[in-house]
Amino acid sequence: MANESRHKKVFVSGCYDLLHSGHVEFFRQASRYGDLYVGVGSDATILGYKHHRTVYPEKERLFMVKAIRYVKDAFINAGSGVMDFVPTVEALRPDIFVVNSDGSTPEKERFCRERGIEYVILKREPSEGLAVRSSTALKAETCRIPTRLDLAGTWIDQPCVSQYAPGWAITISLEPTFEIRERCGLSTSTRNAIKKIWPYKLPDMDPEMLAKLVFCFENDPERSDGIVSGAQDAIGICMPGLVRHWYDRRFWPQKFESCDDETVLSWLEGHLCMVSMFPRRPGCSVIDNARVNKGSVERLATAADACWDAILKRDLNGFAAAYAESFNAQTAMFPGMLQPGVQDYIDRWSDVSGVLAWKMPGAGGGGYLALVVEDAVRFCEAHPEAIAITIRRSGRAD
Repeated sequence: MANESRHKKVFVSGCYDLLHSGHVEFFRQASRYGDLYVGVGSDATILGYKHHRTVYPEKERLFMVKAIRYVKDAFINAGSGVMDFVPTVEALRPDIFVVNSDGSTPEKERFCRERGIEYVILKREPSEGLAVRSSTALKAETCRIPTRLDLAGTWIDQPCVSQYAPGWAITISLEPTFEIRERCGLSTSTRNAIKKIWPYKLPDMDPEMLAKLVFCFENDPERSDGIVSGAQDAIGICMPGLVRHWYDRRFWPQKFESCDDETVLSWLEGHLCMVSMFPRRPGCSVIDNARVNKGSVERLATAADACWDAILKRDLNGFAAAYAESFNAQTAMFPGMLQPGVQDYIDRWSDVSGVLAWKMPGAGGGGYLALVVEDAVRFCEAHPEAIAITIRRSGRAD
């Protein structure tokens, strides 16, 4: 092979953010086909496509890739999305395009066929004597603290709201299968408080007691800003599955109801996903011009009741209607949730086929739109920027 491939150009592409031995072995195997050139995903591409910032900036990643002896040269890809390498390939005009088996797609194969580029798929294998490595696995081995998504009743965990009428808040605990962005409604302040005690995963203990410990730790009585974080954040993170919690003029709920029925949780995962907007802007106040009264809180509580009943019945239309009504009740009480730019995202996604309802997690003001959709798997396939969710099941503290 060495004589035949001496003048051939070989191309591979990837992010290489957490550079590891698996990448080096892939480069070694690919370089057997000729002179190896590497396309490196830009910071902007990774942020836009994978919804998280890089561990290492693009210039540092490029430097590390170029330093590997199997690589003849490397470039920052000028394109975007999963096909960000197109401009690099057009300029380089390689003879061979090499991918890992789990990185092969019909779109890439078709792209190469149309340009007469040989398409080679390599099986992901570690170098002899080394463990299998992947970026996903490395991330999984670090912080596994869950986050939470509130489905209905948001704000009723504050006594200034439940004083007008009692009611339920509904949360689901989410596995950290995606980058959890700061100031985006996914209880990152509570999650960061947890990391001060348990940096990588939750301890194995009674979830309700754990939630109360987290709530008390985050809301230190010596806290100078006078703000008490809602209990739904700690509860949603620490209590697995689907949970609703009852509030009546107190910060901590008087009672809980949980659902860990696999058919219900799988059903929810099949109809929920998220799309990114922008982080809540510094200095913005979502409580300005609040209009909280008995009628508005009763509307919120009624919507949460309907939402819970629809979920347990796996009634998609009923769930979507109650989910939307809960969000409308929230924004009627706190119009500051709809900060400038939010409505633009709502207008865009509400017109997309398959979207039945939407809301912002947490206090709003930016962050994500959490969508109820007809089929989450198909929706995420059709819209790569959409984020699938995985609900944390009972018995899994990490």
